[in-house]
Amino acid sequence: MRTIYTPFTWTVGWLGRIIMQVIFFALIGTLLGSREAVVYLFIGQAVMATVTECFMAIPSTTWERRAGTLALLVAAPGPLWPVFVGRSLQWLPSGVATGTVVLLAVGPFFGVTWSPWAALLLVPALAVVAVSMYAVALTLAAVVLRGPRWRNVVSNVSSLVVMLLSGATVPVIMWPSWLQAVGQVLPVTHALEAIRLLQEQGVVAAVWPQLGLAQLLGLGWFMLAAAAFTFFGKSGRRTGTIDFDE
Repeated sequence: MRTIYTPFTWTVGWLGRIIMQVIFFALIGTLLGSREAVVYLFIGQAVMATVTECFMAIPSTTWERRAGTLALLVAAPGPLWPVFVGRSLQWLPSGVATGTVVLLAVGPFFGVTWSPWAALLLVPALAVVAVSMYAVALTLAAVVLRGPRWRNVVSNVSSLVVMLLSGATVPVIMWPSWLQAVGQVLPVTHALEAIRLLQEQGVVAAVWPQLGLAQLLGLGWFMLAAAAFTFFGKSGRRTGTIDFDE
């Protein structure tokens, strides 16, 4: 993490950018003249900030190929997936910190307030978002390893798809049923609903089913990511297609 950011660049460059982005969407609600829209868009975009940072694991996974270490990892006798699961973990605490600062420090300026118990549970809820969506990012990263030039395209496009289908920007029920079904397999869809309930009702017990479902889906995505990395490694060993460049 220290290689990527300094305290100044993280606070001003990254966090400042995210705050402006969340404010931009909240102001759309203001233009609509709806307090509900302001709160809805603010919370959705603040949680998406955590997701976006976790999706940085997609390009950072492909850095192994550019650095020339991927071929060595594939040649090693051990499984490939544990290396990549641990390789980009720095994005998780950063993403949780970003979402927490935006929701708790900036939120009150837009009428987004939290009860004491809700504020305490907010960080674990964002951690569920980070960990479960990190699994989604790893699954996509395992695919992008075959075409690393697409790393930023896949990261950005997938973030936009999640933003649209998870209920961050518009309610999930506004989409056709088949797109709603796609949204339901995204862990953040359920974790975001839990965070909205937490803010609206301040009742901690009401959020556990949604957070539990998000964790369960995240576990499924981790298993899929592990299988994808294993397949990539076996295929690379068999065909000799893993090189040291992009």
